Amino acid sequence: MTTACPRSLAERLTGIDEIECITPDLNGVPRGKVMTAEGFEQGRRLQLARGVLLQCIMGGYPAAEFYGADDGDLALVPDLTQLYRLPWSDQPRALVICDAEELDGEPSCLSTRGQLKAVIARYASLGLAPVVATELEFYVFDRHRDPQQPFLPPKGLDGRREDGASAFSVSSNNGLRPFFSEVYRCMAALGLPRDTFMHEMGVSQFEINLLHGDPLLLADQTLLFKHLLKEVGLKHGLMVVCMAKPLAHTAGSSMHIHQSLIALDSGRNVFSDTAGEPTAMFRHFIGGQQAAMADFTALLAPNVNSYHRFIHPYASPNNACWSLDNRAAGLRIPASSPAARRVENRLPGADANPYLAIAASLAAGLHGIERRLEPSAPVQGEMTVPDNLLLPCTLHAALERLTRSELAKELFGKEFIEGFGASKQLELISFFNEITPWERRVLAAHA
Repeated sequence: MTTACPRSLAERLTGIDEIECITPDLNGVPRGKVMTAEGFEQGRRLQLARGVLLQCIMGGYPAAEFYGADDGDLALVPDLTQLYRLPWSDQPRALVICDAEELDGEPSCLSTRGQLKAVIARYASLGLAPVVATELEFYVFDRHRDPQQPFLPPKGLDGRREDGASAFSVSSNNGLRPFFSEVYRCMAALGLPRDTFMHEMGVSQFEINLLHGDPLLLADQTLLFKHLLKEVGLKHGLMVVCMAKPLAHTAGSSMHIHQSLIALDSGRNVFSDTAGEPTAMFRHFIGGQQAAMADFTALLAPNVNSYHRFIHPYASPNNACWSLDNRAAGLRIPASSPAARRVENRLPGADANPYLAIAASLAAGLHGIERRLEPSAPVQGEMTVPDNLLLPCTLHAALERLTRSELAKELFGKEFIEGFGASKQLELISFFNEITPWERRVLAAHA
């Protein structure tokens, strides 16, 4: 950030004291610094250590070799189209999403926002623009102070906690109307358009669909929405959880990604021809997703908990099959008009970094288009997954596949893939350093 803000921007910041200058880290967690509004308007340069982008979910860092032995700085460059007053903050405060750039002005390969922008640029060089939409599922729980105990839904207006029989309910008995009213108010204030909202299958589980659009904008909106949920939840004494599988014996939470491509010159959906039939590019896009999905699983399911979601595979398929409107397939083609023909990637969980998940999914499709890959035959009804379309079923296996993948290094860069793997290995080691209640309950008695 090297130039002063224009007057119109200064007017937008009237009454603002501080600005949260954030960028998504490896896990999609907003990281950054809080700057005074005065400093922001004057265009003061904001810098951040490179290693912050590889910060693991517990807060630690991999060895410095993965982000530069000197751990030098990156520049945080604000995207002024993503500057917002924070409607949930009692103190006059704003937030801006930033790009992380090297000090010479080049995009940082460690930035997941930068990785997504690079994929979009590759499509643009072919005269194409991806269009995506995200469906985010999440749980709303009561205050939770003891990690040894399971999460509990809030008490409803009748004094009881929800028991899991409320899927697709529009009742107000759960007592969450004040929370969701503020969520909607804050979404409107941030300009986040919402399509549909529903109570999902899980206990106190909900889903919101964001309107389709530019992939970078949708990733920014998904990041903002998750941030909003947690902040508003805290104000209402609630805990909003975007884990992939927060409750045992209960549905997990996904972040399905709907994807289509339009021609830049005509705005036409290139997945359908003039007769309304699927095109070769549609097939190649699916073929690329199938070819790359096993290598990219760790980018879509990035946590130990992500793989608990895949245990009951009907609604959470751990495969690279494709199908016409079959939710058991990892790649589903929803029923639609030819103009809305799209590919739904059902693999990412709610815990995935939206920038990285969208980038990985779109990069896989582009790989298929560039190499004219053909997909397998579609599957329908009860299905048996072929061995070549099975995906890694643990984080360890997924990381092994990713870090050995020449395709992943080609598309995302060796430094990024190795840094991602190193950070995730720290999380895996931390997980295995703890003993679970299941192990104490079962193995102590019988092993």
